Parts: sequence; structure tokens; C-alpha cells
Amino acid sequence: MLISVLGFALMNLTVKFLGRLPATELVLFRSLISIVLTVYFLKRRHIPLFGNQKKYLILRGIFGVIGLTLFFYTLQKLPLGSAITIQYLSPIFTAFFAIFILGEKMYKIQWLFFAVSFAGIAVIKGFDPNISLPLFLMGLGSAVFSGLAYNCVRKVKDTDHPLVVVFYFPLMAVPVMGIISLFNWVTPIGWEWGLLLLMGTLTQIAQVYMTKALQNAEVNEITGLKYLGVIFALGFDFLIFDVQYRPMALVGIAMVLSGVIINIIYKSQKRRKALSAQTNIS
Repeated sequence: MLISVLGFALMNLTVKFLGRLPATELVLFRSLISIVLTVYFLKRRHIPLFGNQKKYLILRGIFGVIGLTLFFYTLQKLPLGSAITIQYLSPIFTAFFAIFILGEKMYKIQWLFFAVSFAGIAVIKGFDPNISLPLFLMGLGSAVFSGLAYNCVRKVKDTDHPLVVVFYFPLMAVPVMGIISLFNWVTPIGWEWGLLLLMGTLTQIAQVYMTKALQNAEVNEITGLKYLGVIFALGFDFLIFDVQYRPMALVGIAMVLSGVIINIIYKSQKRRKALSAQTNIS
């Protein structure tokens, strides 16, 4: 998951530099690169392309496409730290949907941790003049659809290879974004081609390692590590884009991170106690 976080952080940076191109076009290029790389590695390993649980694989692709498109748009319009912090509410929605999709247990105190994170988002929204209501709702929508996509990934963890799961994103994205891009196409120029290639490659690496992580850990525990990406984003904003955050906006970001980190620690302790109890019984 840490490799994935670093890959996504660098990908987010390339998206910011590609602000001249429509978000839908970025998703299309990212998907074209991903589908070529994924098919190559699937063929090389003699793994069937279309997997077993096609229903959840297709849903994973659809939810992922919607979530990423909304996220790319907010990345282009907002400071990196603000856009990523809003989108990183996805672990909360992931944990919520996991109750119904995966049957995972949620403890009452976890809702308090999540409330702290949501309160942090409210503080950021209130003290960051760059965040309009439409952009805020787009970021929130991205988090919701990401949460749904992560649960679909976990749903197929015992039946489908991580590369197959990754393959379904571009499989859904290429035809949809290809059609949309026909109506708002902007031709890349010069260094933009190199950044597009880099964006696609970084995304592929990040997606594969994220999928492996999600398939080898409890979903509402491991996804919280994504919040480390906020640290990278704030560093990029400060060092590269000269973004100055108001003190209360930084407090809001800290609240978001605190809620999730405390939840990770709590979940880990509960899991260790459960495993210890099972061992003692045996």
C-alpha cells in the first residue's frame, strides 16, 4: 500500500501539470496505457483476461471510472492538498459499504473517529476559499465511488488475480471516455505527451500494488494508509506550486488524518486481540 501511495502521489502531480487537458481525456490516456500494460502481463502469465466474478469486476470498473474522473477534475481546479484530502474520505465510505457488501463488522467508536475526519473536511471547506460547493461535492462523489470500487476489489479477492481486477478499469473507461473525448478533444503538445506516458505508467504501478494490498488485508483497515498521500500533496503544494494554506485549513487536514490514523490503530488492536483469542481457544 505504501508503494501504491507513492505512485499515486506522483501521478497526482503529473495530472496537476496537465491542467490544459480535459479530465476525461486524461482518464482516456491513462486507461489506454493501462490496458496495453495489463494485457501484456496477463498474456505473459497465461492468465485469462476476463476473470470469474464478472459482475463485481464490471462494477469495480464503472465505479472506478466515475470516481477517477471526478478526482482528476478536482485535482486540476484545487490545490493538491485540498483535493486529495476531500477524496481521501474514501476509506470512510469504504468501511460503511463494507458492512453491506462484505459483512465486515464496525464498532460504534469507529463512527466517532470518522466524525472527526468529516469535521476536518468541514473545517477545510470553511477556511479554504478555493473550494466552491460544486468542487466540494465532486470531491465527495469521488470518495463515494472509490469506496464502492474498493469493496468490489475485496469481493473478488479469492477468485480473481490482481491484474484482472486492474484490467477492468480501462476496459470500462476506454469506450466511455473515448466517446466523451470526441466532443471536447484537446491535442497534447510537446512535453505533455511525456507526462501522459508517465501518468499512465505510475498509475499502473500504483493500481497493481493497491489491489494486492486490498486483497491481502481487511478493507476498512488497509485503505486508511492512503492518507499518507496528503503529506506528499502538501509538500508538492508548498515546494512546487507555492500554495499557502490558512492555519485553520491545516487544522482541518490534521483532523482528517487523525480520525483515520486512530481508526487504523483501533482496528489493528481489535484484530490482534481476536487472533490471540482464537489461538488460545485452539
